[in-house]
Amino acid sequence: MNKIIILLDPNSIVAQALNWHSIGTVVYEIAELYQAVKENVIDLILVDESRSDLKKAVATKIRRYNGLTEIWRMGYSKTDIGLDNNFIDGQISVNLGEDGIIKKIKQILHAKQLLNHYKIIGRSSQMKLIAETIERIAPTDVSVLIVGPSGSGKELVARALHNNSTRVDHSFVAINCGALAEGVLESELFGHEKGAFTGSISKKEGLFFKADGGTIFLDEIGETKADTQVKLLRVLEDGTYYPVGSSTARRANVRVISATNRDLTEAIAEHIFREDLYFRIGVVKIILPPLFERRGDIQPLLQHFWGNYRNLDYSDSALELLTKYDWPGNIRQLKNFADRMTALKPKGLVDMEDVEQFIDEQHTIITNLPVSTGKTVEEAGQELIYRAILSLGNEIRLLRDLITAHLPTENPSAEYQSPKVNPLKGMSIEEMEKLMMQQILIETNGNRKEAAKKLGIGERTLYRKLKKYNLS
Repeated sequence: MNKIIILLDPNSIVAQALNWHSIGTVVYEIAELYQAVKENVIDLILVDESRSDLKKAVATKIRRYNGLTEIWRMGYSKTDIGLDNNFIDGQISVNLGEDGIIKKIKQILHAKQLLNHYKIIGRSSQMKLIAETIERIAPTDVSVLIVGPSGSGKELVARALHNNSTRVDHSFVAINCGALAEGVLESELFGHEKGAFTGSISKKEGLFFKADGGTIFLDEIGETKADTQVKLLRVLEDGTYYPVGSSTARRANVRVISATNRDLTEAIAEHIFREDLYFRIGVVKIILPPLFERRGDIQPLLQHFWGNYRNLDYSDSALELLTKYDWPGNIRQLKNFADRMTALKPKGLVDMEDVEQFIDEQHTIITNLPVSTGKTVEEAGQELIYRAILSLGNEIRLLRDLITAHLPTENPSAEYQSPKVNPLKGMSIEEMEKLMMQQILIETNGNRKEAAKKLGIGERTLYRKLKKYNLS
């Protein structure tokens, strides 16, 4: 049975609007809420809009017990939740009445059940939409194109489509089209006859044969060459294909699910991908967001990866830094971090310095890596530049926020006035960072531990930067 907790202000108009006790367990104190989430697995928390005491820090603490607990605000206000309150999952209008609110709650819980059923970890609206799309199209035989960056979970979605289709009792086979040379890829897909080419000492059945009655997953289909695309188009149109070296057509009853991390419309414009094949493989398109677009899913993902390590914990500052990082490698990179911590700290506390060290190393790897496996030099270069820009952008945003928060002003009311001169204009990033650190050291009377805390960095990082700017 689903557990629903309702946090009310006893004197608010929301509390008087209807009989909340018929919907869930009503509490009036944050302490009661903590006790409830500690003792039970809570699926949904409804919060009276007048309860301003449920802030981000409180929500984070609540979700330490279950990262998938949803928190929805309810009230009469039509104001959008906004980015400042991104720890809130949604908003319910009390104007819906008791029946309308119950219906909305059922929709929320249904979306949670779908995500759990498809083994998709998260609370974000983007992933709920994907789960609902899977529910609608999995029972059909339409071709699906999954678009998303590397490491975002494209194969997980493909398997969910297969496992919830009428083909579930038949094979699911997957192949990375970008990892094989064209001749090898064609042989893997369609098979070959004995003697079809040098080294083919025996007949081989391809993946379309093995997937007959089931599903084939063509990952990175955008990397296929023109000849292979023609043969894939034929299979999609009439189900026929020819093994390499054979003049006898074979038939395959296969559902095709494809995936790509690139914009195929650009590839079509550049005449390196067939437009007719694009429309065949993408009858339905599912777009997976990068992890930095659903930062609220980082906490439940970490808990999922650490499921068997109950003694492994994280500090609030570590989680804050993890949610600010842009994760160019997406969920795969986050799992890499989680696995690293289970190896280094199986019974310890993951703190900010652990996260900083990981991010520093990732930046070094990205900066120095010459070519990404499975990509051309040009493609790898473009990807590395893109990742470097993401990383730099993240650092600049953090630096800007810190400087804005701590930059001194002569006039106490200056923050409410339009400044005539921008004091940061013409300064480099390093100059701004040095200025910020000087100001923090003054504010903390040289207390470096306190300065590191105010800056939101580890002491080790602070000492490194002090040495860099000759401030030690």
